[in-house]
Amino acid sequence: MIERPLARPDIDPTFKALLDAFTMTFNADDGVELARARLSQLKVPEEMLPELRIENRTIAHGDLTDIPVRIYWPPDSDAPPPVVVFFHGGGFALGDLDTHDPVARMHALGAEAIVVSVDYRLAPEHPFPAGVDDSWAALQWVGEHAAELGGDPARIAVAGDSAGGNLAAVTALLARDNGGPSLTFQLLWYPVATADLSLPSHTENAEAPVLDRVVIEAFLAWYLPELDIDVDPKTLPVTFAPANAADLSGLPPAYVGTAEHDPLRDDGARYAELLSAAGVPVELSNEPTMVHGYASFAMVIPAAAEATERGLRALRKALHP
Repeated sequence: MIERPLARPDIDPTFKALLDAFTMTFNADDGVELARARLSQLKVPEEMLPELRIENRTIAHGDLTDIPVRIYWPPDSDAPPPVVVFFHGGGFALGDLDTHDPVARMHALGAEAIVVSVDYRLAPEHPFPAGVDDSWAALQWVGEHAAELGGDPARIAVAGDSAGGNLAAVTALLARDNGGPSLTFQLLWYPVATADLSLPSHTENAEAPVLDRVVIEAFLAWYLPELDIDVDPKTLPVTFAPANAADLSGLPPAYVGTAEHDPLRDDGARYAELLSAAGVPVELSNEPTMVHGYASFAMVIPAAAEATERGLRALRKALHP
């Protein structure tokens, strides 16, 4: 059961002050270009970004021949480092290699790992399952080329935030069911996993900052134009709602980070419960003063940095036993 705190803390005041300075919300009628512009306005100052070796590539696997990725190498180490395949958030319609560049850098440093950030196709131009297809192809490519990148093919993890957390969970299932790549860990930041809009957090946080009910409806209209999301969520395809998998056993250990002031809070918590019930080691950390997307603010908000470090610490521990 999802346990709720007796007293609900407020949003971190520094975080709230920053969010109050930006207009983040939109609806489907506003159009995806406006939504993308509003996400792109949130930029970490260049001088705050850690310097790393970084390379942009276009990779191919199977029938997919033009998937852009950005590869980050951690500072030199004595042995080949592990590899993390990172999927950015943005409701399957926003975000790219640039919007999540700071987050990818944090994963490379925090996990002491090579990070391959995947620029999967976005809705509404490319609705479901295009993003899944690109993400799965990218993970398979990494499994085949980890050593070529200088990494350890025996230590591969997936990570992602929000929609990217969904793609990380989905690709972990696909890897299990298709003979690999063998994964060491999955780091799921405030993921979509059940797609159950009836969970209490969707009502409690219907007007939350960053992600509210109207924004969620826009994302769903763009990503899933052929699906009625208001039907029984248990009928949704596993490649959108990984919680619907008939069997969750045998998946890699997981860290699920959620935020108290986030409509997706109970979605992540429910998936953590299901993983644990299936025998998968899982750590759930609900951040009491955070909102959706807190990892993207870790370089400028101290409380978000502390929350993000908890997940990165779990990833680092799993990849460097």
